[in-house]
Amino acid sequence: MKKQNHTLVCEFTFQGFSNFREHQLTLFVVFLALYILTLAGNVIIVTIISFDRHLHTPMYFFLSTLSASETVYTLVIIPRMLFNLVGLCQHISLAGCATQMFFFITLAINNCFLLTAMGYDRYVAICNPLRYSVIMNKRVCLQLVWGACSIGLIVAMIQVSAVFRLPFCTAKVAHFFCDIRPVMKLSCIDTTANEILTLIISVLVILIPMSLVFISYILIISTILKIASAEGRKKAFATCASHITVVVIHYGCASIAYLKPKSENTRDEDQLISVTYTVITPLLNPVVYTLRNKEVKDALWRAMGKKLP
Repeated sequence: MKKQNHTLVCEFTFQGFSNFREHQLTLFVVFLALYILTLAGNVIIVTIISFDRHLHTPMYFFLSTLSASETVYTLVIIPRMLFNLVGLCQHISLAGCATQMFFFITLAINNCFLLTAMGYDRYVAICNPLRYSVIMNKRVCLQLVWGACSIGLIVAMIQVSAVFRLPFCTAKVAHFFCDIRPVMKLSCIDTTANEILTLIISVLVILIPMSLVFISYILIISTILKIASAEGRKKAFATCASHITVVVIHYGCASIAYLKPKSENTRDEDQLISVTYTVITPLLNPVVYTLRNKEVKDALWRAMGKKLP
């Protein structure tokens, strides 16, 4: 049944973590610390890869691009969330909300397809090593990055246009940023068509790239198992370990957030999932690649002017 008496809403108000009002300061300190670590980690990765010639390869070009994208992704969400926790910037204009949603969707989808490009890079490196430098040339790498960004931009324009054509009756967003479903819930009319569009887009931008990555790894594993020496198999698996760890966490969180039924979780559970993919996941990228990747660790040692351990 459609709601009547549509009112003109000029701005939204974030309710944020209002259910945890007594823990707002604690949440602020924790999220601020994680945010600083995320920024520092991703900036270090971009800097190290830019200046260390040993890392001027397609694999690390994609990693550097992903780290840069994750940095901007967190800038879109976390600073406003932190201000909200201390009672500042709780209001946002419709234009501001649409802008935040646009960049959030663009960068989230861009990250999904960058991980797919990284999976393809690993597939070529292990399954077709003799032609690796020919296939993964600079032009192809740039095309894959621009393709990922273009898909993000196009989908974001479609999704944001669909959401902000809706009339809004209430202004209280039960979330800490302008995510798709919390904003759609403010509409005065039935949003079934928008829900279907969101589900279709989610399937296309999550399941398709995720499937491509897993197909790549099936082929990679089958190739690795054919390697005669145990040392060769170990080295091949090591080159993929960091990427597959990030892939599982990234696509896992995205799937839980956008492919589940909309009424399945409580508001607190939805916020916990959102915190995972907006705060925790961007931090895991630099952590995983610096702790698990020997070449990045070696580059860090060289940058600090120390002998390799």
